[in-house]
Amino acid sequence: MSKDKFPTTPAMRELRSREAVFQLVAYKYVDRGGTRVSAQELGVDEHMVIKTLVMEDESGRPLIVLMHGDRDVSTKSMARILGVKAINPCDPKVVERHTGYRVGGVSPFGTRKRLPVYIEETILSMPTILINAGGRGILAEMSPGELDRILRPVPVRAAIER
Repeated sequence: MSKDKFPTTPAMRELRSREAVFQLVAYKYVDRGGTRVSAQELGVDEHMVIKTLVMEDESGRPLIVLMHGDRDVSTKSMARILGVKAINPCDPKVVERHTGYRVGGVSPFGTRKRLPVYIEETILSMPTILINAGGRGILAEMSPGELDRILRPVPVRAAIER
């Protein structure tokens, strides 16, 4: 997919309006393939592909957790960090309602509602990351410093090995 053939998404509009330094990268999206497929398609380590997970606490308050593609989120750790009883992934329809994006194309940028964003702290020390640009099969390659500048996520330690 050439650069001019990328559909414009709210994520791309936010990145451009904030003068972010990023490059769009396309891969062949596979339903339920996740970061494993995108990493294989692009020939990169799955650890640098960052997934955007929309979760909620027991009261239904939504939040975003950014996690390495090859790790999972410890919902128990997240609940402890946030001082709530439980954190669980949102239903896909709820994800779309909060973000405006379909699961598989969720970006932390340009969400319909401004949600609190938490990031696995080790992501911030990586030289480069790939993160969803608001569409299935489209990632933005950028430095984690750009992500930090735009989103101001809260660093956490909630990763667990798969």
